[in-house]
Amino acid sequence: MFILGIQGSPRKKGNTNYLLTAFMNEAERFGVRTHVIEVAKKNITPCLGCGFCEKNGYCVTQDDDMASEIYPLLRKADVVVMASPIYFYNVTAQLKALIDRSQALWSRIYKFKLDDPARNYRRGFLLAQGATKGKNLFEGVNLTAKYFYDAVGAEFYGSLTYRHIENPGDMGKHPTVHKDVKKTVKELLSPLLGRKKVLFACRENACRSQMAAAFTQYLAGDKIEVASAGSEPSEKINPEMVEVMQEKGIDMAFRKTRFLDQAISELQPDIIVTMGCSEECPVIPGVQIQDWDLPDPSGRSIEFMRNVRDEIEKRVKDLVKSMVG
Repeated sequence: MFILGIQGSPRKKGNTNYLLTAFMNEAERFGVRTHVIEVAKKNITPCLGCGFCEKNGYCVTQDDDMASEIYPLLRKADVVVMASPIYFYNVTAQLKALIDRSQALWSRIYKFKLDDPARNYRRGFLLAQGATKGKNLFEGVNLTAKYFYDAVGAEFYGSLTYRHIENPGDMGKHPTVHKDVKKTVKELLSPLLGRKKVLFACRENACRSQMAAAFTQYLAGDKIEVASAGSEPSEKINPEMVEVMQEKGIDMAFRKTRFLDQAISELQPDIIVTMGCSEECPVIPGVQIQDWDLPDPSGRSIEFMRNVRDEIEKRVKDLVKSMVG
């Protein structure tokens, strides 16, 4: 499982950082992989309000950290945890810039009618703290979180919020924070722990393995943790594969390729399904290996790509049925 933390405070070692660090450390006790984005350190161009994403499905800004790093991490995550202090009843300006740029993801769902395969099981959670004791202190940030998570394809699971946190070290002195975090992390992660793990592998990780992983996520991501990788991954995924998956209503945008050894180390799969590269895959004790031996559609006609897609979908359905019924 992979949890993405989004740290919205511009303070390096402030109360928000303390709270998010405690949350991620507790998650790591369950064997979860974690990564934190420090938004104040990122190059995030504010939304221009130009409408480009609603017409094209992508943000017009392509030369900042949203395009190269943050969109792919949001798509990779099983759980997204957003953390921020309260500034004028909402998140910080740095975090708000990231949230506003999620309009591109919103557009793909609601304008292009595409489903992120992980949308059925991805969860979002909010951590926030503010200096005052006002009754309405967290109303604005909770609404922002709700619609942000809808845009990035996650269920807004809930929040941990703390009042009267103003001075350095106040969060660490809170009497219930560690008990709260421990209880919340267990409740948040429990439904996704213990899933069977499947790794799909092909040579370039640009086409066949990506489709198989997406179909598995879409059909049974709440029961099967899935990844894809390649023995010789290409720089980017196949655009014709993206096109034929869109015909199925499945969104493959912002996916990245990766090396097989890295994926095996991170996922520790129960099953590896290869698609013509079985001789490239290491022998791992206790790990079942299947070889589907599907033809590589790269460089072939779009109709050939569709045929391979449909065969992969059929085989994935059979695999899912054999694993979870």
